[in-house]
Amino acid sequence: MTDLTGRLLVAVPQEQSELGEGDVFTRSVVLVLHHDEEGAHGLILNRPLSAEVDAVLPGWQEHVSSPDCVFQGGPVSLDTALALASADGNEDESLGIRSLFGGICLVDLDAPPPIIAPVVDSLRIYAGYAGWGEGQLENEIDVGMWFVVDAQPGDAFSADPGGLWTRVLKRQHSPVSFAATFPSDPDLN
Repeated sequence: MTDLTGRLLVAVPQEQSELGEGDVFTRSVVLVLHHDEEGAHGLILNRPLSAEVDAVLPGWQEHVSSPDCVFQGGPVSLDTALALASADGNEDESLGIRSLFGGICLVDLDAPPPIIAPVVDSLRIYAGYAGWGEGQLENEIDVGMWFVVDAQPGDAFSADPGGLWTRVLKRQHSPVSFAATFPSDPDLN
């Protein structure tokens, strides 16, 4: 098993007829936060919601990166919130910041925002997360549901999350880049 922690899962484009109604993973870009033999979990980076952060977590709105809304992190536990941040990696975990990889960290949302805000560069709040059980993600990759690509530092906090799927695919130096031109509805092509 190859550890995919810190990499991106980019949804392989599919025809409308193959998609389930409201499939949250359609044209999604998922940052894998943790992956081992027991499973994996991550956050969908390109699903902004219309909910304002203060409606869910008062006091955090002024500290989140643009677009300053809540994002749907995945289909699992939509009633929980996770905060993803970028920082230089020298944070004291007692502040409520847990470093993951490459300057990406999770923030304890019970910590006071004025304590956290000065030590992070970017911050996003997610409702829910994406999760896979033992062998599930590997199987999805094997059957062609995901492209696995390297993440770049700005991916997790893109100011244009709606264009992230296309941008990530286009920067690949392989045939994967051609997937970016797949129309959302080939019947209209």
